[in-house]
Amino acid sequence: MIRYMVLLVGVTVFAIAFIAEIGSLEAEQVTTTEPVMWADTTHINTEPVTTDSRETTRRKRDSFLKDVKKLSSTAFNIRNQYMEDVDTDEIIKAGIRGMLTDLDRYSILMERSSYEALMESTHGKYEGLGMQIDSRDNRIIIITPIEGTPAYRKGLRAGDIIWAIDGESTEGMKTADGAKLMRGTAGTSVVLTIKRAGIADLMDFEVERAVIELKSVPYAGVVPGTDIGYVRLSRFAEETSHELRDAISDLNDQNVSALILDLRSNGGGLLDQAKETAELFLQQGREIVYTKGRYETSERHYYSERAPLFEDKPLIVLVNEGTASASEIVSGAIQDWDRGLIVGAPTYGKGLVQQIFQIANDGSMALKLTTAKYYVPSGRCIQKPETQAKRSSGSDLALDSDEDEESDSLAISEEEVFYTNGGRIVYGGGGIVPDIEIESDLYKPIEINLERKSLFFDFAIQYVAEHPDVNASFEVSDEILEQFRTFIAEKEFEYKTSLQVALEELRESVEEEETQELFERALEELEKLVEVEKSDDFDQSRDYISRSIKRDILSSVVGQRGVYEGLILKTDKTVMRAVEILSTPGQYSDLMVRGQTKAELN
Repeated sequence: MIRYMVLLVGVTVFAIAFIAEIGSLEAEQVTTTEPVMWADTTHINTEPVTTDSRETTRRKRDSFLKDVKKLSSTAFNIRNQYMEDVDTDEIIKAGIRGMLTDLDRYSILMERSSYEALMESTHGKYEGLGMQIDSRDNRIIIITPIEGTPAYRKGLRAGDIIWAIDGESTEGMKTADGAKLMRGTAGTSVVLTIKRAGIADLMDFEVERAVIELKSVPYAGVVPGTDIGYVRLSRFAEETSHELRDAISDLNDQNVSALILDLRSNGGGLLDQAKETAELFLQQGREIVYTKGRYETSERHYYSERAPLFEDKPLIVLVNEGTASASEIVSGAIQDWDRGLIVGAPTYGKGLVQQIFQIANDGSMALKLTTAKYYVPSGRCIQKPETQAKRSSGSDLALDSDEDEESDSLAISEEEVFYTNGGRIVYGGGGIVPDIEIESDLYKPIEINLERKSLFFDFAIQYVAEHPDVNASFEVSDEILEQFRTFIAEKEFEYKTSLQVALEELRESVEEEETQELFERALEELEKLVEVEKSDDFDQSRDYISRSIKRDILSSVVGQRGVYEGLILKTDKTVMRAVEILSTPGQYSDLMVRGQTKAELN
């Protein structure tokens, strides 16, 4: 009951402050500086709402004022009559969060630290782990680790669920709270407990914080042995379009015949940079994205306003489940105008327009409120359907439910059919569905555990120290693989296979039922199978282990550029598929025409 009263008084105090700030409730918003715009947090037009009549407006206003009066009366009595003093700052925050409880998960109260963290992500430097996260299915999920950062080197991956941070459960935790726990002084460490799809056991990753320098284009060059350009775009920040324009200009000077734009695991960023990126490829005047919300005045259209830099040559955009927000705007616009093919896995599906309102004169609090959704030119909404409302963890107001919550994964409805400018079929339902889908890799327990224990990195450091003449032409031989096998044995590398986890659960059940004698022989046979499985795991993951050793040695010797040129552009299956399409005469154009023919037949 006390919690309810505190929540209520918080709502009341905030409402009173809100009325005092806006007067008649119809005053226009006043801002002193031009707001920063994100692909999912953008300032939009806030013209007065048109209603059927002034009488309707008056009745709505009077009704709202009566409700606020009830809250103010309650707040006054609690403030002056409650048996103990109350912290007015805390009840105001509780009240604001209470009002946001039943809205979408992206409408949140941002205190100074979280607001500054959001802003610093656009500037290029911060101290932390180096990954983008989100709150989903009542937990914190990794959207993408940033290349070259501690999170990336530790083997954390898009889709990993952060189960706990330094032992603190993330159940019900908001994104901002999770980020606050993971950020800190460079050189200090944090332990993340991770749950990964296909792996039964929870895994602990100890990650050391570092100064994260954010670069939008970590690599641009020509695919070895071809005249095809490749650009890796990892984020959308203040300098993205300038970096990308320079990279494409350089490739044009090298007379590339086609371009691969890699947006995989790009979690988005600034909207204006997404617009300027799309402008590099689309004809001037083409629509890139538009917004629609509750009112007609929330609809806003964004068009290409300059001549393209890479207009006529074949283009392929690579995407995956970590491709989100601004990246989806770019890939969706390119697909809808038939400017290029999208290759990879269905994207994340985040397309909410949000506006940031300063609600404290000293800048200590801001309200990030969802006001509309993003749509690509064909009319597809980027945002996937919401499957559950935001809940307040542990609140007395939370309702019990016996119904299972639906998964928050991307669902594509085949009934939601849209057409590109040229007549190709594309599908709605959230996110961008590739023209050519490539199955994502599934990592084995041995591979996951070698990554999370940094054994590839540790081996690379040792190997380079012992072989100072190693260079960019380095290849992993059978002898080096055996050296690595010995290395991990000396490090007492241990991990659990899926069979081993199942065996442990079975053994616990047998012990609880006191039936050890009945199952003793079967358990012994399963133990032997576990040992056989582990002895075979190394050889079955030989290709992965070889590539990972090469990756970390190249990174140590020649940096990330060497990793791209010596490994990714030569062995990445999605890149190789794109190169095949662009290198095979007629295949690129045939795929575009095939889509149009399919649309005509349907």
